[in-house]
Amino acid sequence: MPLVIFCNFFHHSSFTETHFQRFRPRHMATVMFIPSFYTRGVKHKARGPRPASRRPQFPNCKKCKESIELRQTVRKFLSEKLAPYADEIDKTNDFPGMRAFWRELGNMGLLGMTAPVEHGGTGLGYLDHVLVMEEMSRVSAAIALSYGAHSNLCVNQMVRHANPEQMEKYMPKLMTGEHVGALAMSEPNAGSDVVSMKLKATKSGDYYVLNGNKFWITNGPDADVLIVYAKTDPEAYQRGITAFIVEKGMPGFSTAQKLDKLGMRGSNTCELIFEDCKVPEKNILGPLNKGVYVMMSGLDLERLVLAAGPIGIMQAVLDAAVPYLHVREAFGQKIGHFQLMQGKMADMYTRLSSCRQYLYNVARACDKGHFSAMDCAGVILYCAENATQVALDGIQCLGGNGYINDYPTGRYLRDAKLYEIGAGTSEVRRLIIGRGFNSLYK
Repeated sequence: MPLVIFCNFFHHSSFTETHFQRFRPRHMATVMFIPSFYTRGVKHKARGPRPASRRPQFPNCKKCKESIELRQTVRKFLSEKLAPYADEIDKTNDFPGMRAFWRELGNMGLLGMTAPVEHGGTGLGYLDHVLVMEEMSRVSAAIALSYGAHSNLCVNQMVRHANPEQMEKYMPKLMTGEHVGALAMSEPNAGSDVVSMKLKATKSGDYYVLNGNKFWITNGPDADVLIVYAKTDPEAYQRGITAFIVEKGMPGFSTAQKLDKLGMRGSNTCELIFEDCKVPEKNILGPLNKGVYVMMSGLDLERLVLAAGPIGIMQAVLDAAVPYLHVREAFGQKIGHFQLMQGKMADMYTRLSSCRQYLYNVARACDKGHFSAMDCAGVILYCAENATQVALDGIQCLGGNGYINDYPTGRYLRDAKLYEIGAGTSEVRRLIIGRGFNSLYK
């Protein structure tokens, strides 16, 4: 087996804990992410650990070891600070401890994964970023979505396009978690067709005056700093878009009520309203009238990082379904021993593994400077659609229990569906890939 494949399979696959260690049901209620209700009234026979010779031997790969340490550190932190609240966040569509949690993310250096060290970031790459996004999505896909909007959509765009003065002004508080970041691109009638946006920015002295609105903005109700795209030259179509840095509290800028979503509940989303909002000219991000290039380059990386969300959801489904199949009995045996259920486990596992490998390969390529719009669109397309199917299979594995809200499987399905819609719909992603092939034959 090639080293890179071996390294990825063992070190980046968080399923290895379940796959390589014998499941011990008597300890089930204390295993991370597996609620005690799976074991109600069930008696089990204890098993000892596997012999050392049957444990996986990891290659001596420095990057792999660093990734293992990062994943383990993040996983431990999330098990203490986020996992206990995940169900309640979904039920109430609220995370009261969000600001404190954000500061702890900042203390760990997780809010600026791709930001340079001199600006308070950790100076890591996209592979490390997707590892963190995956682990957080495994616990709470909603809070992970908000994390992605801050760390990638906002912070990473600033890293790529902000001038030194903007970096010095905004990055420190975004890095520490004192400020929450967001990106505002979509409008009620400009989602997939984003260049048809109507938010207008009119030059007035040393300011631009913004009028219009944005919609479906993740972190909108909480954000202190937002990257907002507006039309500075309405006659120029896509060539007349400019990106602005907007601050909470600027006169004329307000937020409407929080949206009540099907899934990703607790990841706050709302409409932004601009009524003669004066934004200083110095707050332009990137070149004037070149916002579409800022936007599209950011969209590729947005799709890459957010593709880790479906991976985390799929892992969470397996965390719930596989143990359940080995404690639930029917017809005198554990239902996991029926061939149809073995097939379900195999399908879920192979979908997860193939998606994970695709994602890590694309992230690694981006870290080496090889950006591919086709693959960034392809990886989130593939991961998102597989996550929805894995979530459906997980519900089927639990049967009636999978369909009631006492179990988390319904949340996984509702959360997974977002990834077929946000960051460009599945249909738009297919268009990007198809056009990429067509461009080779012009």
